[in-house]
Amino acid sequence: MARLGLAGVTLAVAALALSGCGVGGAVADARRSCVHVKAALALQTQSAAKGLTTSQRQALQTRALTELLKATPLAAAATSADGTWNPLQTTLQEANRVPLQYEAPALTRLCQIANSSTPIL
Repeated sequence: MARLGLAGVTLAVAALALSGCGVGGAVADARRSCVHVKAALALQTQSAAKGLTTSQRQALQTRALTELLKATPLAAAATSADGTWNPLQTTLQEANRVPLQYEAPALTRLCQIANSSTPIL
């Protein structure tokens, strides 16, 4: 009987320890996603500079979209581990339909949260 109790306590402690790993992994994935988001936002800002040709502007915007596409699977992994990261994933998934300039404030705020010392949505 004592062995059964000890096994139950051990299982409960292991479950608690492992449940924390998913959340930490989610934050790490969100932060890695935000590296690409930051790069995309920088490219978007560059594309709005005066004096660029149309082809230069389009090239920068294409590179920005490519960065967002790289960010999407990382945000999906974060969401799989911790559903509270769904706003980041959903916002990134809209990149094909919504111009980045309109998504920038939301993505900036979500990544500020991800990179904070208390990354809680």
